[in-house]
Amino acid sequence: MPELKVKGVTIVETFAEAFPMVGTRVIITAPTAEWAMISARTMTGFATSVIACGAEGGIERTLSKSETPDGRPGVAVLLFTMDANMLQTQLRNRVGQCVLTSPGSACYAGLKGEKSLKLGSSLRFFGDGWQMSKVIGGRRYWRIPVMGGEFVCEEKTGMTTKAVGGGNLLVVGKSHKAVLAACTRAVKAMAEVPDVITPFPGGIVRSGSKVGSKYAGQIASTNHAYAPGLKWHADSELPPSAEAVLEIVIDGLTADAVHEAMHEGLHAIAKGGAREGITHITAGNYGGNLGPHHFHLKEIVG
Repeated sequence: MPELKVKGVTIVETFAEAFPMVGTRVIITAPTAEWAMISARTMTGFATSVIACGAEGGIERTLSKSETPDGRPGVAVLLFTMDANMLQTQLRNRVGQCVLTSPGSACYAGLKGEKSLKLGSSLRFFGDGWQMSKVIGGRRYWRIPVMGGEFVCEEKTGMTTKAVGGGNLLVVGKSHKAVLAACTRAVKAMAEVPDVITPFPGGIVRSGSKVGSKYAGQIASTNHAYAPGLKWHADSELPPSAEAVLEIVIDGLTADAVHEAMHEGLHAIAKGGAREGITHITAGNYGGNLGPHHFHLKEIVG
């Protein structure tokens, strides 16, 4: 079988193994775009991986005044966890501590899911009895008096059980500079795809992990098969020329959205061709034992 290549970059015939998640979207608005972004970034801080953060979250995109419920600048935020109870807890805590506290902010539902999550209906108690609600167009909004004026928060937002976490691409190259440039280009391309986020710093992971460890109680450890410093080891999956590997993890509200983001990302990585120092694009999986969603790179290329 001939080797699959895009502009001289080898596409390894393997698959990214992803798993089911539950997810939601909220819309954060503020008096200025800057303050909406500050609030959104704070809410999605420390949300790179459910391994230790409790949730995976990120900024989906910025919203113009014409796209938000109150006509102010806004940001769409996606949040994912492994089950509905954890998602409810993370949503309440993150909106309560990071959006309610942010000057001039408001928070609205961003998803019509098959189920709903409490939003203002749980945060309203901060009003200590001074809160008020109003129904507009069949949707209830809470007005909670605060020192900076009032916090407006919609009563609930939607939740989907069809979300997918753990889509991924591993980028192998001859230098860290080349791999970082290609991954940065890919994250920017993926940001144009609706319904997805890349939750790690700048969308890129420098310390991909495998399940388990030689140490008891350590649920994840370094993906040593892709560590260039361990190319001498029999487990290594890297060619002799590899000097750097970075990973992009993708979470999405649907499997189709993750597929589309991986497609856009793969072609953005390969855009500069092998002459820019990218040798291989591959993906992480666990032999099909981790999750039911398998994104085969030969299909993603298409």
